[in-house]
Amino acid sequence: MNTATQKSQISAAIGSRETGIGLAIVRLAIGAMFVWVFFENRGKGLYTPGGYAGLINYYIINGHSPGVWKSVMKLAASHASMAAPLQGVTEISLGVLLLVGVLTRPVALVACGFLASLWISEFGTSWIWELLIPVLASLGLAIGSAGTTWGIDSWLSRKRPDSILW
Repeated sequence: MNTATQKSQISAAIGSRETGIGLAIVRLAIGAMFVWVFFENRGKGLYTPGGYAGLINYYIINGHSPGVWKSVMKLAASHASMAAPLQGVTEISLGVLLLVGVLTRPVALVACGFLASLWISEFGTSWIWELLIPVLASLGLAIGSAGTTWGIDSWLSRKRPDSILW
């Protein structure tokens, strides 16, 4: 192997390591955001039927999301006794799974969809970039191998390196 090829391989390995660290930082930040939001919402009573329905109805009345989406929100608000705890479980689960870096790609894809649904729900009631940035960051985590640095997926990927799950 010639020197140029060796330098190219070393450069690729360093770039890959740096990319992994960057994705891990974003993964940890999005995971921490979910955990933080879970405890903040729990403290506000938003995982109770009344608190959840009140928030959703606020978005329906004051938001600018499409009519079809407002119909979905009305359905969720009318079933708040199920939807509220489900949202809480979803938020804490996504947060913990991202923090520990397990099944990162599918978890990040679910996080992207979940955050996109919240972004649509809040449309017109908050700053447009408030949730759009985490939506796009989660999409980046789903595309990249964000769990293979500083995550359980690193260990799992050694056993099954060709899996799309990490």
